[in-house]
Amino acid sequence: MERSTHARPAPRAREAFSRRSVITILAIYLSPWTATPSQAQEQGAKTMNHYATQKSISDAVDGGGLLVVAQWEAKPGEADRIAAILDRFLPEAQREDGVKLFLISRAKDNPAQFLFYELFRDEAAFKAHQESAHFKTYIAGEALPLLAKRERAQYGLL
Repeated sequence: MERSTHARPAPRAREAFSRRSVITILAIYLSPWTATPSQAQEQGAKTMNHYATQKSISDAVDGGGLLVVAQWEAKPGEADRIAAILDRFLPEAQREDGVKLFLISRAKDNPAQFLFYELFRDEAAFKAHQESAHFKTYIAGEALPLLAKRERAQYGLL
């Protein structure tokens, strides 16, 4: 097997996700994002499982891209409202042209916490996502006002 002679720049600390770590994170942290087991099965069938039949993780991470990981925490009493908003938002986000992978999960031990795992083709695709009508309506217009905390970080796949 030949090794590439092209020099790759050393990864920056914030770009520490490899293809293997992406798959590991998905396997460990991304559980169905609804609170109760019956709702998780129902929602999983409509969102995560439907998406998984369309693309494999390997297909999604092939060729790199811009990875955005976001964590949300709902204000007291608002978690179920946020989950309902995300239920409407997620299928639309997953259909965007520049989206390679878009998953949302909800913490099992604290249903007020949500984890987003978003892989975009490139920076332009991420910007287009933020300019989409469904992002402006569901995220900026409805969900963000219900949050106590929102954190995001961007990574490049290795």
